[in-house]
Amino acid sequence: MDEQSAHDLEEARLGALHHLCLLDTPASESFDRITRLAAQIFDLPIAAISLTDRDRQWFKSRIGVEHDHIARDQAPCAEVAERQDVLILSDLALCPAYAESRLARDGIRFYAGAPLVTRDGHGLGALCVLGTVPRVVSAAERAALRDLAAMVMAQIELQHAYGRVDPVSGFPNRNQFLEDLADLARDRPGASRIAVLIDLARHDELSALSRVMGAGRLDEMVREAAQALRARMPADRAAYHVAATQFAFLAPDGAALDDYVGLLKTHFLDARARSSVRFLTTVSIGVMPFTLGAITPEDVLRGGHSAAQDARTGDGAINIFSAAADGRHHRRLALIESFGSAFDSPGELRLVYQPRIALATGACVGAEALLRWHHPAHGEVPPAEFIPAVERTSLIARTTDWVMRAAVAQVGAWRRAGLVLPVSLNISAANLDEPDLPHRLERCLRAHDVPVELIEIELTESALMAETAQSTACLAALAAAGFRIAIDDFGTGYSSLAYLQRLPARIVKIDRAFVADIETREADRRLIRSMIRLAQDLGYEVVAEGIETMAVAAFLREQGCEQGQGYVFGRPMAPDALRAWIEAERRAAA
Repeated sequence: MDEQSAHDLEEARLGALHHLCLLDTPASESFDRITRLAAQIFDLPIAAISLTDRDRQWFKSRIGVEHDHIARDQAPCAEVAERQDVLILSDLALCPAYAESRLARDGIRFYAGAPLVTRDGHGLGALCVLGTVPRVVSAAERAALRDLAAMVMAQIELQHAYGRVDPVSGFPNRNQFLEDLADLARDRPGASRIAVLIDLARHDELSALSRVMGAGRLDEMVREAAQALRARMPADRAAYHVAATQFAFLAPDGAALDDYVGLLKTHFLDARARSSVRFLTTVSIGVMPFTLGAITPEDVLRGGHSAAQDARTGDGAINIFSAAADGRHHRRLALIESFGSAFDSPGELRLVYQPRIALATGACVGAEALLRWHHPAHGEVPPAEFIPAVERTSLIARTTDWVMRAAVAQVGAWRRAGLVLPVSLNISAANLDEPDLPHRLERCLRAHDVPVELIEIELTESALMAETAQSTACLAALAAAGFRIAIDDFGTGYSSLAYLQRLPARIVKIDRAFVADIETREADRRLIRSMIRLAQDLGYEVVAEGIETMAVAAFLREQGCEQGQGYVFGRPMAPDALRAWIEAERRAAA
């Protein structure tokens, strides 16, 4: 064979070896048990699964050996891989090629190795056993050595073909990452390491790419990212494809967290500039410091994913895992899991009502129904904590239904007691996709003998902008039935005024964020003036939220704002307390 052909064959062999992603990976119990079996069968102190790299012989598994590699030219295993046949050296001292090798200097006198050969005919290395005294090998032992080498290759092929290597990226997958972490924890318990998770895109970005360009484009994006990552990863470290568009890897042993994060940022910016989808996706990176053995591999991966999601506050941001933030996520999930049972637990859910005041007269002209939750273990859960989370689940339909029934029943009870008070109900964008929502509301009104003009429907500006054919039809049906519709949090949704003008809403509620500083900031006063004038020019009635001083109330009244809510008038109250408050206010005004 000429020199060029030999070179090409060796490069192909090395390519096959590197493609298997075995080099420089942690010890693995699936390989170690074969190595232990080999040592037991031959009754020898040393055994190894040895892979022939370009300049070294690296041990994927080893028994009785401290170091993890030796020079290739000093290793009989390299000869086994090249010959692809069993090699028996009964006494190294009598073999000129190895009499002066490191093995011989370390006291090794006996060597036996069987080749590890791929189905394509590439010799990867050898399964070998070694001893400190010369010996011969029987035919049965030679056959056993071949069988053990075949077991090693079967394990390699199993890991590569079945659930261990991702077919799109060619990287080891999530299962392999978790197993390698578990093996590393057994090998080096207590050591500090850093895991990195790269998330290529948000779910909505992936959906848009797939819808417009097809699933094949997503595969191209993944392959491109894999190639970029492979080009930047040192040869002695593995990267893993742990989810459809997520990759993970470990930082070098001993890496300092702050320095390594800085290095990640540098590499990320360079990779981002070269990406073909850099304007279509938002890449984020989560960094998870951890101690081997202190947490499960699954929690390492979960922590990296959590940090990557938290990183999405900026384009291509990098975020270090925060135990405090993780605790909040855990609490939010635990709350959502227990919220469903709150409907069937008397006293957990209740409505309170915040009065709405006519700024010109000071009279109470309505109230907003607000949901409160008293958790049996956590006590009062802030609405800002549980309501946004509930809105992202299927529980929102049942929640709105509960609020609707409870509020309409209360309006009916007040009306029978002589208090006629309009009440506004908050619903979410998801509720607008319920075709029977208007009919359910109407049935509820009839059941409690409540006129439709006493119920107002509030939707946030952003919810109204989430336009679908069903939501548009639902809004039209609500308006046609006589329900007053209010745009809540007006000014925060960055919406089109032309679109808002087409909605059947007649009320806008200016968000408290615009009201908070009007006593001290002239810019905020100018903004409020403009918002009130604009809303009224478009035909809306204006309600201001978050009024906390009489000076603010007076300013808003002077600008023509019709109604207001806020602590200066009254905090959210229980039904009986609100009725008593209204009666007291009326007596004081009489």
